[in-house]
Amino acid sequence: MKVDFLIAGAGFAGCTLAERIATQFDKKVLLVETRNHIGGNTYDYYNEDGLLIQKYGPHIFHTNLKDVWDYLCRFTEWNGYIHRVIAVVRGKEVYLPINLDTMERLYDRKFTSEELEEYFEQHRVKLDKIRNSRDVVVSQVGEELYDLFFKNYTKKQWGIYPDELDPEVTKRLPVRFNRDTRYFTDAYQGIPKHGFTRMFERMIDNKNIHLLLKTDYREIIDSVEYNKLIYTGPIDYYFDYMFGKLPYRSLDFKFETLDMEKYQNAGVVNYPNDYNYTRITEFKHFYLQQHQKTTICYEYPLAEGDPYYPIPKPECREIYQKYRKEADKLRSVYFIGRLAQYKYLNMDQVVAGALKLFEELI
Repeated sequence: MKVDFLIAGAGFAGCTLAERIATQFDKKVLLVETRNHIGGNTYDYYNEDGLLIQKYGPHIFHTNLKDVWDYLCRFTEWNGYIHRVIAVVRGKEVYLPINLDTMERLYDRKFTSEELEEYFEQHRVKLDKIRNSRDVVVSQVGEELYDLFFKNYTKKQWGIYPDELDPEVTKRLPVRFNRDTRYFTDAYQGIPKHGFTRMFERMIDNKNIHLLLKTDYREIIDSVEYNKLIYTGPIDYYFDYMFGKLPYRSLDFKFETLDMEKYQNAGVVNYPNDYNYTRITEFKHFYLQQHQKTTICYEYPLAEGDPYYPIPKPECREIYQKYRKEADKLRSVYFIGRLAQYKYLNMDQVVAGALKLFEELI
């Protein structure tokens, strides 16, 4: 087979670049995916009960990047879902991120915005320098809320406590002084009206794109003539782990379908201090689906398994930089996406990176 571009991985990065190259360059693309489906970790499907679910845990698209939003709107409508997350703390259901409503439910008292600011000022730990994720939290809300919401959840999620993680991990969790219970405040957010998978199918529905599922790109690379390779898989795998294996945090999911219309009060409910799982997802909230049954998913973080989250520690980044230097030596090979860049990237950041790379390829 002879193509212009070989793309390894059919997630957000791979499908975006395949679509752009096929439609704008009118070039031939071979899109190779190890799994039996496209869409990466956002893959969704109808289960045996006819409920639309996400195989790899909850994914809600959100962005402030209008160009990224406009680009994806070419392939899908959005259902208008607004994501809200509940945490069960001291036996109470409270919203995250911490806001006025959260504090009033937790402490059974009223707060004004000014009183909440004063409360945090009195309780926050004053630090000269933010060194880790614990410092980020305690410097904003103090020790008690850190213990209730973040300490044990982070331990379950990452296998280590926040004081061993880079600040960036908890910088994703803001504190609000109003009653905004939305988890994301981005200008654009939602779930594709007919699911992520359908959106990806539309993206790569082009005569110039040939899709090969259940195939490791290494199995076919010697039998394919191509001009350029775009690689979205783990960068250490590409280089045969020559500097050692990059550590990732993995996940396991246990699904359960229940004979009830609704199980919980939000799409995602976190359990920071109880049970071995971190959260339960109920997908009907995402897809606004009407059904007499509902499917929920328990999420268990693991030390081993498929790579999900690059571990944000200095020693991990040092290993990655060695691979990055090797990658920079290559010509006509491009590394993009969370696994190839060994960096936690939101979906919109991946799409933005893919669109930027496409401009560089022109």
